[in-house]
Amino acid sequence: MRSASFLRIARLVLPAVVLSACAPKSWVVLMPNEDGSTGRIIVTGETGQAEVAEAGVAASLDSPTPETFKVTPYRIEQTFGGALEAEPMAPAVFTLYFEVGGARLTAESEALLPAVLAEAASRDAADISIVGHTDTTGDPADNQALGLLRASFVRDALLAAGLRLDRISTESHGEGNLLVATPDDTPEAYNRRVEVVVR
Repeated sequence: MRSASFLRIARLVLPAVVLSACAPKSWVVLMPNEDGSTGRIIVTGETGQAEVAEAGVAASLDSPTPETFKVTPYRIEQTFGGALEAEPMAPAVFTLYFEVGGARLTAESEALLPAVLAEAASRDAADISIVGHTDTTGDPADNQALGLLRASFVRDALLAAGLRLDRISTESHGEGNLLVATPDDTPEAYNRRVEVVVR
């Protein structure tokens, strides 16, 4: 799976403004994930390569032997500000849990619905994915239907609050994608859930 760092790197491989005679004409800079972690990049030239594994460090792209150098936040903003502003917001993920055997949210999860609505309202043309899940108690076919019932319940709650249907997708994984691995016919509160992703 590609990390946010990789996605940012892919967007930041752009020609850079030449600030001095010895500065590279084009370079790539490693940006941190939202949690501060980073991946790494390796730039290969005709006669060598350079590895970057620290946020704010760049590698030249126009040299036979790439060189690394530190880049100030100001220079990143001046060079890539437009690309960074165009970067989409990271998806927001909400997990809502259900009581045993039906489509009734726990009290704590019901209290999260306003946060889901607020997140959707904060985005232009929000796209919402709703996936229902169950634990392993009962028949797998019944659990598939129960997962869809739970996803539909959440969808209907969001629609009642004014969200448009064409921006919401609903599906069920039933007992096929457990959060907590359990044997068959095992009740598990963390598996009775709906995952809502707002993009």
